[in-house]
Amino acid sequence: MELKKEKSRTAHIQLGNPVTEQAQLKIAGDQATTKEANGKQVIRGAKSHTTGDGAVSVLGLPRGGEPSNAQLQLLRHHSRALESAHPREIIAWAVKQYFPKLTMATAFGPEGCVILHLLAEVEPRVHVFNLDTGYQFKETLELRDRIATRYGIQVKFERPELSVQEYEEKNGGPVYAVDADRCCLERKVRVLRRAVAGFHGWMSGIRRDQSPHRQNTPIIDWDQKFQLVKISPLAGWTKHQIWDLIRSEDIPYNLLHEKGYLSIGCWPCTRAVAAGEDERAGRWSGAAKTECGLHVQG
Repeated sequence: MELKKEKSRTAHIQLGNPVTEQAQLKIAGDQATTKEANGKQVIRGAKSHTTGDGAVSVLGLPRGGEPSNAQLQLLRHHSRALESAHPREIIAWAVKQYFPKLTMATAFGPEGCVILHLLAEVEPRVHVFNLDTGYQFKETLELRDRIATRYGIQVKFERPELSVQEYEEKNGGPVYAVDADRCCLERKVRVLRRAVAGFHGWMSGIRRDQSPHRQNTPIIDWDQKFQLVKISPLAGWTKHQIWDLIRSEDIPYNLLHEKGYLSIGCWPCTRAVAAGEDERAGRWSGAAKTECGLHVQG
């Protein structure tokens, strides 16, 4: 099935005249002010806004470093402008803004596979990585090879410094059995922080309808935890939309989904889901924990 290409809804930003103290950025009726420093200039033009150090994108969005209030308002503006856009269009926006400093993290869930499918159409050279904790299912690892065969995209494994054997020997046994939060922190969160260093934007496959915690996920946001822009192209899509596209386009997916595993993480902390259960009920089952920490600020 050929997906319909939608007309871009990305707003066209017009900058004011060059000034020495500040530039006024009018965004969809909102006004933000940003100060200029050290002789940097706001360059007059229809499409570009630069401060001379490469720290902002063509639309004045942050590229590394802490964003100003004006840049945060720009992010919110573009997030709203892309709210009804097709995920392909959102990915294209991210590529235009941040490639080659754009990356994507995937656990090879159905959402990640959909993004990889679309990424192969938009820009297959985007750097993609997987957090290989050492506890992933063999079906997950095999899916990486199937993705490479189908799309030519080589997903890089990012691993903790210690192997599973070294980690468990150092801690007297499996950490996940006594402190799952610590295990996720040390084998996922810290690894992602290292993996995204030097990038300006990263894409994730989270959806609003996955859990109450994720229900307010914006399309574009500043990730305070990892200090770069976060793009969630599928935030507004539902589980049914994801699977409709997977089936219609024959997108590779994890075969564990056919065995009742609706959300797949590390094998010690994931189980199949019973009929009627929430799709993330199989993650850290029996514990209050619902997130690994990658998508939780603070």
